[in-house]
Amino acid sequence: MIKSLLIANRGEIACRIMATCRALGIRTIAVYSDADAYAKHVREADEAVHIGPAPAADSYLRADKILAAAKAAGADAIHPGYGFLSENAEFAEDVRNAGLVWVGPPPSAIRSMGLKDEAKRIAEEAGVPVLPGYRGEAQDLKTLTAAAKDVGYPLLIKAIAGGGGRGIRLVAKASALKDELESAVREAEAAFGDGRVMLEKLVEQPRHIEVQVFGDSHGNVVHLFERDCSLQRRRQKVLEEAPAPGMPDDVRKAMTDAAVKLATAVKYEGAGTVEFIVDGSKPLSTESFWFLEMNTRLQVEHPVTEMVTGTDLVEWQLHVAGGGELPLAQDEITLRGHAIEARICAEDPSEGFRPGAGLILEFGLLEPVDGELVRWDTGFETGDRVPSSYDSMIAKLIVSGDDRDEAVDRLIDTLAHTQLVGVPSNAGFLRRCAMSDAFLDATHHVNWIAEQGDALTVAPDEHELASILAVSDIQLDAPEAAAPWDIKDGWRSNGAPMHRAAVAVGADSDWIDPDAWDLPEDIPFPLVTDISPRRYAVTTAGDSVLVEVPDYDADVEALLGGDAVKAPMPGKVIAMNVKVGDTVTHGQTLAVMEAMKMEHSLSAPRDGVVEAVGGTVGEQVAEGVVLVQLVEEA
Repeated sequence: MIKSLLIANRGEIACRIMATCRALGIRTIAVYSDADAYAKHVREADEAVHIGPAPAADSYLRADKILAAAKAAGADAIHPGYGFLSENAEFAEDVRNAGLVWVGPPPSAIRSMGLKDEAKRIAEEAGVPVLPGYRGEAQDLKTLTAAAKDVGYPLLIKAIAGGGGRGIRLVAKASALKDELESAVREAEAAFGDGRVMLEKLVEQPRHIEVQVFGDSHGNVVHLFERDCSLQRRRQKVLEEAPAPGMPDDVRKAMTDAAVKLATAVKYEGAGTVEFIVDGSKPLSTESFWFLEMNTRLQVEHPVTEMVTGTDLVEWQLHVAGGGELPLAQDEITLRGHAIEARICAEDPSEGFRPGAGLILEFGLLEPVDGELVRWDTGFETGDRVPSSYDSMIAKLIVSGDDRDEAVDRLIDTLAHTQLVGVPSNAGFLRRCAMSDAFLDATHHVNWIAEQGDALTVAPDEHELASILAVSDIQLDAPEAAAPWDIKDGWRSNGAPMHRAAVAVGADSDWIDPDAWDLPEDIPFPLVTDISPRRYAVTTAGDSVLVEVPDYDADVEALLGGDAVKAPMPGKVIAMNVKVGDTVTHGQTLAVMEAMKMEHSLSAPRDGVVEAVGGTVGEQVAEGVVLVQLVEEA
């Protein structure tokens, strides 16, 4: 029985594993880099050990540091989560050689499935259908050109050691083969240290369907049905669901049987996923799916399987790693209802899914949820800082229903109530995907998002306008003014009243007249969270913005004579952007403070020259401390 577990990961998956450990009474040990010193997974662990600088190569990918942390903290087992070292056979061996329990499959199984060509050879021997392609040792251009002709165009070039969509190129015609080969090899060498590739026939409207398998050290292997992960962007999954829409019983049996055969062939133990590529241009059949790869770890999307089977796969992992038999036999695992997972990321879909970093000003679900129907797995909370060093996924929203229609409706509604402000958010994009005809009809495929362009990635202008109007209404509905002259109705002699409010979104600030705007009736009502007296987090249909109310009186006061930039409240200096002698302009950000779990940018009250700097990065300062002193430019 495992009593003390080190989790060699961070963020959402570390917190997820800890939740099961708490229920089982297992002590948890977190590891963290400089960037994660105050992270949620560190706060929730029973003990935490620092393992290095922010770059993963210097911390989360350092097997020696993780093993040293396990020894120092008295761990008797290591769970790798997903990503980082989770599919590193050498690390698994090192853990076992150190006398620790490895919560994962045997190193031999990791190696067998780690190279795509070897995995497909084993699959073929096990009787699992595999796509036509070239997986030979020879890697010269002449051999690959001849092989490509045999496979036929269009085809895919795939890095043998690949993963995460890297080292993959689509080749539509023979004339493009040489350039795409060179590009794929360069990327594979940089990412994996192995430039070898294989060729594979392209399925032009592919669906991605995978089977959850589980094995133990007693020779038992079962499946927990399938998941559909066909909604992807750049080969990264966006929405995942279980079971797969339109899955006939005979195809389900053929696919799950094939997955179990493969897992049995490599003497698999623990949680694993066998992935299949499926021809989405026609109804599912026993002749239209082929083995893609096997992931020898817990998948990001495992919660949808848990919700439709009533299991805890992390608990299964810990039980099996401790030498136990599988908790259930195959005929005891049943499928009920439908579940969908949405990956909440700090990224801007309108800018090519550019990842964002910074302080989270507001984050969470804006309405009470039924824990049986809606699950929220997250590694971040309001006030946490999203580092730029790692993957942009910060949470997962998982919903369930009696059937797919009910689950989709619940997903759409819950995403509308998902608020993330301070860093970019993809919640609105996810909601538009879920509301699309293609997703509702389950006719989407792996390439579908790329074909839609701005229709999914760019938030409608009405959403931002609705957010602005919501804050304007709040300003205009403020308590009655002390004097008639302060009422915001724009009164003038012989004129009709006007209602105006000053608001700012991003760098734009303007006066607007709420009475002059008509919004479409189908725009969901904006949901407003007041962060401070002049800052509001507003979410409209999943698209969140920060709306601020400018303080023009303060700006005028500063312009008329302010030379000192002071700390507005007690807090920590997290950035000092100027030094003595610098010339600055009005409005330029001179310093940034962190106070009350929020960032506060301190701007220059006028043009001038920095005469003195009174604070250093990392320093805790009191309210009123002069951080920057200005003088007029000579």
